[in-house]
Amino acid sequence: MTPSQATFLPIAALMFLTGIGIPIMATLNSGLGQSLGSPVVATFVLFAVGLALMGLIVVVSGNAGALANLGAGRPWHYIGAAFMLFYALSVTWAAPRIGVGNAVFFVLLGQLVAAATIDHFGLWGAIKAEVTLRRAAGIAVMGLGVWLAKKTA
Repeated sequence: MTPSQATFLPIAALMFLTGIGIPIMATLNSGLGQSLGSPVVATFVLFAVGLALMGLIVVVSGNAGALANLGAGRPWHYIGAAFMLFYALSVTWAAPRIGVGNAVFFVLLGQLVAAATIDHFGLWGAIKAEVTLRRAAGIAVMGLGVWLAKKTA
């Protein structure tokens, strides 16, 4: 099911704002990691604060009843949390060493490759979108843009 033009634009705007938040989170959490002397502890704090805020959102939104369905998902759906943890810990550790821009740019390159692969094969229930020559060229141009933006000289 593909979204209509009316629903696509607000969703795209939301994802754009989400993209803005990623380097902000990376900067703030890497700063916390440096202040605390541990990217591991900073990532723990990130998730603890996130858990508390998400718990509040679950309760306020009236979705607490859905917690009864926790075992209903396929086992691999829960692995997404491990990927989020890996991302948060990795960027918290890497950003002070190679810069937030470089860290996020390499994340973007990985996202381009993974997203195209997931879409092409419709992995894990994703909407299937074949990687055509035109789409591959677009992804390559995006990758080149990320590489050019990360170059320091």
